[in-house]
Amino acid sequence: MNRASSLFFFLSLFSSVSWAQEPEGFDRLTFHAAPKPLATGAVTQDWPRVLGPSDDASSLEKPLLKSWPETGPKLVWEVKTGEGYTSPVLSGDRCVIFHALEGQETVECLQRETGRRYWTQGYPIEYQDRYGFGNGPRASPVISDGVVVTLGVTSELHAYDLKTGKELWKHDLRKDYRVPQDFFGAGSSPLIFEGKVIVNVGGKAEVFDGFESRQDRAAKLATKGTCVAAFDLKTGQELWKVEDEWGASYASPVLAKLHGQTKVVIYAGGESDPAIGGLLCIDPTTGALHDRFPWRDEEYIQATGSSPVVIVEKNRVFITTCYPKNKPLGGVMVEFDASFKAREVWQSPKIGVHWMTPIYQDGHLYAIDGERENNSRLVCVNADTGAEVWEKNIEWEDAAFGAAQGRSKPMRLSILRASLLKVDGAFLCLGETGSLHWLKLSPQGCEELGRAQLFYALNTWSLPALSHGLLYVHQQAEGLDRKSSPRILCYDLRGE
Repeated sequence: MNRASSLFFFLSLFSSVSWAQEPEGFDRLTFHAAPKPLATGAVTQDWPRVLGPSDDASSLEKPLLKSWPETGPKLVWEVKTGEGYTSPVLSGDRCVIFHALEGQETVECLQRETGRRYWTQGYPIEYQDRYGFGNGPRASPVISDGVVVTLGVTSELHAYDLKTGKELWKHDLRKDYRVPQDFFGAGSSPLIFEGKVIVNVGGKAEVFDGFESRQDRAAKLATKGTCVAAFDLKTGQELWKVEDEWGASYASPVLAKLHGQTKVVIYAGGESDPAIGGLLCIDPTTGALHDRFPWRDEEYIQATGSSPVVIVEKNRVFITTCYPKNKPLGGVMVEFDASFKAREVWQSPKIGVHWMTPIYQDGHLYAIDGERENNSRLVCVNADTGAEVWEKNIEWEDAAFGAAQGRSKPMRLSILRASLLKVDGAFLCLGETGSLHWLKLSPQGCEELGRAQLFYALNTWSLPALSHGLLYVHQQAEGLDRKSSPRILCYDLRGE
């Protein structure tokens, strides 16, 4: 055995990481067919974070396949997963997924076009969702400068080398910053900017033991702690923090160019009684808090999941919530002055979004309004005034699904609480039960350009990822037709 081989063998004895110089197949991977080559002159991008390269659920990729056979776009590969409500992220030829498998939060680095695995990392967790939803992570990974960062459902923050999977550093935020479990655990995806990992921590001044009375818990939740913190990407050292009583939401921090300067805006606010929270504007370099704009009803049970939408040309930011259930606040547009102080421009109950992030295009916002499946609708709202321009329910008859359910007639399906992704002059829409659509959206209305049923499953809540002409979709529940389990699916959308 040569010296290099001996060193690798020695190190492997003390590491939990499984790493291969060349990606390897594994038992949860099924490879279907290679994607076609990229078109000459194709525009491609990485997808390093949950909302894509520009934090607004959009991509510059083109050309993409706009018409599909009845069976949908070609399936390239699929990987069975455990529990979780996360999106894949991609950098170069590497696709990183994050889920809970056999009692461990598991990070896996896959090859983009084959699904073969470069490395896998995992650590044990103990988490039981209070409302019966899955027990896996809610926050998607993020990649920057060759480092993968994950925030688990129990507030464990980990950093890994993208090439090797080596763990670089970690923090138990729940222990270090006294973070409560909140309604559904931790779920705000981190943001990386100029070597800083920015996290909506949601820490408190007092320790939670899990046996408090509701009154005592409410008192602890009202205390001020580390609401937001920044950590060095390479070392994990805390660089700055923002103290506030607002907790951690399920929305993710986003960068905002305001008056020519880069700021971080966060729609914060976790579990509290009465509920508190709103929009924070922070200097990402120093951690200075410029302003806090309260926007939350006092109703106790509410979870904010929709990230801020930045309108650069007007120095404005839009935030939205579907709570309270009986009379939702809806959305509010705020404008920042040269001192980065926010003022309300308008508010409207017509655009109350549960978790998808609205998309801004040509003076209008497009989003799924509604808290539940039976009251959700696709809406177009004037971004200058808040006036609703149109609403639409995208529905269709599905004979195959009806037959699978033992019915003689087709069943009526809908996109329900869908996700939208703006790309190649149109919108990709991933429906809540596994349908994929091409939509043309404008103030004049909604035109459906194409549709395919990728699978039949509930809780398809995560935005798909798009990179190098390939679409990555997370099926997060067992198939309603009992033919599939949770998995990541890679589809070929490469156009001619």
